[in-house]
Amino acid sequence: MNEEDLATKFIKELEIAIQETMSFCEEKGIDIHKTLSSTKFERIKLLDDAVDAILVNDKSKRKYLALAADVNKLYRAILPDSEAMKFGELSSLFKVIGDKIRSLSPEVDISEVMGKVEKLLDESIEAEGYVIREPLESYETHRVDLSQIDFEALKRQFTREKKHIQAERLKNAVKRKLTEMVRLNRSRLSFLEKFQRMIDEYNSGAINVELFFDKLLAFAKELREEEKRGISENLTEEELAIFDLLYKPDLSEKEKREVKIVAERLLAVLKKEKLVLDWRKRQQTRADVVLTIRDILDEGLPRSYTPEVYQQKCDLVYQHVYDAYYGLGRSVYAVGASSRHSPVNPYPNISYHHGKKFQIARIPAKSVITSIILFNFSGFMKFKIYFSKI
Repeated sequence: MNEEDLATKFIKELEIAIQETMSFCEEKGIDIHKTLSSTKFERIKLLDDAVDAILVNDKSKRKYLALAADVNKLYRAILPDSEAMKFGELSSLFKVIGDKIRSLSPEVDISEVMGKVEKLLDESIEAEGYVIREPLESYETHRVDLSQIDFEALKRQFTREKKHIQAERLKNAVKRKLTEMVRLNRSRLSFLEKFQRMIDEYNSGAINVELFFDKLLAFAKELREEEKRGISENLTEEELAIFDLLYKPDLSEKEKREVKIVAERLLAVLKKEKLVLDWRKRQQTRADVVLTIRDILDEGLPRSYTPEVYQQKCDLVYQHVYDAYYGLGRSVYAVGASSRHSPVNPYPNISYHHGKKFQIARIPAKSVITSIILFNFSGFMKFKIYFSKI
């Protein structure tokens, strides 16, 4: 097949892919032609409407992203053929919608995604004397801090905004926080299972978006309480992880205190003496860690621990230590602590406070508010106001 025949083949496939994507959008009530012919301000709203319509569940989201990816792949395949020009607007629009959907995902670097969205908007839509700037803050800039959430403000925002988009943002923020919490403490896997059941229930249509959002809020509150549990137990996050592995339901208060002491002592000895550089790579150092765990647990655990339970706890603790501690002070806990950053005010004349209130100081003349965001893309609550000069 020569180049001309190959181009013709790709063009036919692209036409089919575009028609499939158009049909999907029509099923969701998305008017692609109206979006293409709209002014730039109108298009921003229509794009949000499209994203909200697509995010009715994960199946719908995945299907659209797959369709849009096919269009983009085929469109790029026929470039720089002159025939590509007539598909440019539609291909760019489908890609913009897909990028906006992906920007809600915690696994994506939003600064890169939104940069591409902005570029596509500027290239494919005629400017009207101003440029809409989307916030370019990465999901990875800040860790999700559940203590800063104003749940009532979140609920009010949900009732006013695109509900599926708000639910997607909250779901992904909760997912990111939950993943972090489980990584630090495997005993929290039950939370992960509960979260997945909620998502499955929503995706199956058993609950609507309003009830799903309410359940997400309630679940986020549970996570906030779980995150504070170490303080109430008077244990660090690291000590709590080992304590949870050693815990069993029938402990008396006296035995519970004994288990806490064991957890604290074991962690101190391991970190000070045993978790040396590359300890996991050498049989001798691994064996030394195993023996240390067995000796300290044998010596300190209450007598109510049967030999079978004792062996099970030894295995669980060793697996946790192997997974979480890399040696010479490096661990999942050290990595987590180093990733915390302070927020930066994106506009010097605007002050904001996490989960509290916002205040507008001086607004420059000849400015228009282009977006007010109550939702921090990286997590939960941060008020932001962006301006564009007229």
